[in-house]
Amino acid sequence: MDTAPDPAAVRPKPRERLLETASDLFYADGIHAVGVDRLIAEAGVPKATFYRHFPSKDDLVLAYLRGRDATIRARLAAASAHTGTPQQVLDLLIAGISEESCGPGFRGCPFINAAAEYPNPEHAVRRLIAEHRAWFCDALTSLAAACGHPDPPTAAATLVLLRDGAMVGGYLDRAATPDALARAVHAVLGGPGPSPA
Repeated sequence: MDTAPDPAAVRPKPRERLLETASDLFYADGIHAVGVDRLIAEAGVPKATFYRHFPSKDDLVLAYLRGRDATIRARLAAASAHTGTPQQVLDLLIAGISEESCGPGFRGCPFINAAAEYPNPEHAVRRLIAEHRAWFCDALTSLAAACGHPDPPTAAATLVLLRDGAMVGGYLDRAATPDALARAVHAVLGGPGPSPA
């Protein structure tokens, strides 16, 4: 006889529930628009539990952004490990950005959104955003070099701008199409365009 799993055994632990709830709410509604009381209520944890795991809301914001950073790094690492050429990695990256920016519920880049809410560049949130963007630019510099670009740092800076534009355009007016982004990226790198589908 099959028995249903114990809901308590399947339910995420309080810290994970807080992070999942924060990730959904911060991304959908904005960081400053979501108060601690709402986070506590929607995560279903006592206030003392919240503050035991996150001494302040900013600590939760940092954990949220670190989670997003880790996910992006893991995706890029997986793409690099499972493809044959730098061009294929680039094509997977473009496809991922295009798919995300055209997907349901897309609200732009969580790092750009957070930066808009934390204007002080010395704030811990902005420093984390700067670290993420520096890593991403370094990864694109390596990718541009592997693709044979004569000036990888300049190519990477341009690719970051294209990615940022695709994210903002995808949110504001859904105008960022996968083909347009792919053509722009390939034009920067001077290689052949994307393969026709």
